[in-house]
Amino acid sequence: MNPWNNRIRFAILAIMISTNGAIVAAAQGQTTGEKNYKKNCTACHGVDGYANTPAGKQLKARDFHSPDVQKETDETLAGIIAKGKNNMPSFEKTLKPNEILDLVKYIRTFAKK
Repeated sequence: MNPWNNRIRFAILAIMISTNGAIVAAAQGQTTGEKNYKKNCTACHGVDGYANTPAGKQLKARDFHSPDVQKETDETLAGIIAKGKNNMPSFEKTLKPNEILDLVKYIRTFAKK
């Protein structure tokens, strides 16, 4: 068997494995932003984004529906997620930059709800 065939098969397998999570999330109707929101943000900001959870109330988490949050630029929100602010922890070591931007996009959906 040609060694190039093995390399091509390995490359295809690697691509399939690396995209499997995104494909499963999309198939379930979840974006990466929504998935990361549910994993990292709901304890304080709540599933609905109103921050009406015990932790959210105690830490004075921001309501994502509020005009104050929604008027922030994407860069500002991404910076807050990455670096943290006040009681909010930093996520720059847990989330990749594109995942943070996807999270900002998901937070923007609360303005429409």
